[in-house]
Amino acid sequence: MANVQLEFQASAGEADPQSRPLLVLGQLHNLHRLPWAQLRGKLQPRVTEEIWQSALSTLNPNPTDSCPLYLNYATVAALPSRVSRHNSPSAAQFITRLVRNCLPGGVNRCIVMVCERSEVFASACALARAFPLFTHRSSASRRTEKKTVTVEFFLVGQNNGPIEVATLKCLASATEGVRLAARIVDTPCNEMNTDNFLEEIRKVGKDLGITPTIIRDEELKERGFGGIYGVGKAALHPPALAVLSHTPDGATQTIAWVGKGIVYDTGGLSIKGKTTMPGMKRDCGGAAAILGAFKATVKQGIATGKYHAAVLTNNEEWEKACVKAGRNCGDLVHPLVYCPELHFSEFTSAVADMKNSVADRDNTPSSCAGLFIASHIGFDWPGVWVHIDIAAPVHAGERATGYGVALLLSLFGGASEDPLLNMVSPLGCNGESHTEDMERDSKRRRLV
Repeated sequence: MANVQLEFQASAGEADPQSRPLLVLGQLHNLHRLPWAQLRGKLQPRVTEEIWQSALSTLNPNPTDSCPLYLNYATVAALPSRVSRHNSPSAAQFITRLVRNCLPGGVNRCIVMVCERSEVFASACALARAFPLFTHRSSASRRTEKKTVTVEFFLVGQNNGPIEVATLKCLASATEGVRLAARIVDTPCNEMNTDNFLEEIRKVGKDLGITPTIIRDEELKERGFGGIYGVGKAALHPPALAVLSHTPDGATQTIAWVGKGIVYDTGGLSIKGKTTMPGMKRDCGGAAAILGAFKATVKQGIATGKYHAAVLTNNEEWEKACVKAGRNCGDLVHPLVYCPELHFSEFTSAVADMKNSVADRDNTPSSCAGLFIASHIGFDWPGVWVHIDIAAPVHAGERATGYGVALLLSLFGGASEDPLLNMVSPLGCNGESHTEDMERDSKRRRLV
């Protein structure tokens, strides 16, 4: 998968599936709305309309199903017909699974994704997760040929016109960010150490024409970043704080995205055991998501299961916005309990300002973790802060998912000029809810 190039096109053109294998994917009722005339040039002479209709009649998704159309060169796959209210209407997780399992092999392949316009963004990001960039398999080093997967969306329902060029560019940037974040998290920490992570940041900065500000090693301590310094001071590769800033013309508010980028557990009193240490490379998932989302954004303008991130915020409207953004983009989110008056006492210390871990692990430790961060901002800070714990959905099995890129693009899409991001964003251009007004005195400052 590492040498696969994703291309989003308004029309993938016609081709014999024996020379360009094809996967047609969508919810069953949407697949029935796909005209044969739209598919004919991608399936003939191998597949007739009769075979196509017969395949649709055999599909019985529970929750998914697939049927070969012609040997292993053409397949139709059905997504779940319905999803629960805490899932994305796009069924994004199932899209990734079906593409991995059902897309025929080949150097040049095609996916026809059948969905509604509101599900395009989430579907594209889900497709990207099926093609991870990192691999150290010996067989991969012997394969030098580049592979291409061309993706064409066929829209059904309301607003089902053709995909615009601007939307295709948005999808390309977003999926590039998702795959970048996943590659960073997949890379083992002996390679993705802080030196190489900073190099990834510099590459993104160079691509965007931005020079990052980097504070490192002893300078962290001198400038008051004791937390970062203390966690990483024993490492061979010194800890760092990297800042990428973008100030577009006419900007009226400040948005700060902050991601944790710990590439390995450096120890101390809370060092991980042998069973949890191998997964510590995923602790840089927050920073990887921020980097991927920042790159994509600058290019237009938990306790919650394995699939949902956990959100903790001091503002109820932003909590609702995060949940809605997750459903719109496929990066699912669910709220944590926000009750500092009952939970913050877990950090009480007899010898210091606060402990670095909760006293009672049964007292919603995930919420407490967010409050630990909030305490350094100050509970009386007048702005809005949002803490998103992505430890669970940042990986699926042994593979990183690139979680967080799509969520940030959706959550702040209202500040973009891109119509697709505007559509999936639950907030207006000033960070205000589309359905309810947020507090005016806190709208100018955002911290995620």
